[in-house]
Amino acid sequence: MAAYGTDEGLQAWLTAQGLTLPVGAVPATLREIGSAYVDSVYSHALQCSRKTNGWNQELEWPRAGHRIKGQEVPDTLIPLAWVNASYRAAWLEANNPGWATGSNDPNRVTKREKVDSIEREFFSAADAGGSASAPGAVADALINGMIAPWLCSKARRADALFRVI
Repeated sequence: MAAYGTDEGLQAWLTAQGLTLPVGAVPATLREIGSAYVDSVYSHALQCSRKTNGWNQELEWPRAGHRIKGQEVPDTLIPLAWVNASYRAAWLEANNPGWATGSNDPNRVTKREKVDSIEREFFSAADAGGSASAPGAVADALINGMIAPWLCSKARRADALFRVI
């Protein structure tokens, strides 16, 4: 299975963040899990471009035809932010086994609770909107922040308004 970054890169990122992996953690496996998490949770927001090497490309990056703020991204680039986000996901998975494969079922969340005359209502981050992650996926604010600038804009580009048939 493919993964973003390297074991050495993961270790350097952890050191820079002041973090460590638990004893016995396997960096290569964690990178694979972190990469799979980031790709699966954010791939829905990359529909404005395509995988450089076609459908058989294991990872979402590199991408062809991707644009950020009107500028074309080189089709060989794997954004450092995407790699770092996969490292963070790897660290979260290492410290909370199952984190990357978990999900939130909105049908099972307590929204309102009443005990005697006291009533409380709960809101989640999903209620506020603004999360770039896939619906139902476990989200991390730092990963969202790293990934968000690389996601496709929801605004329509002027050159995409007309199609020649």
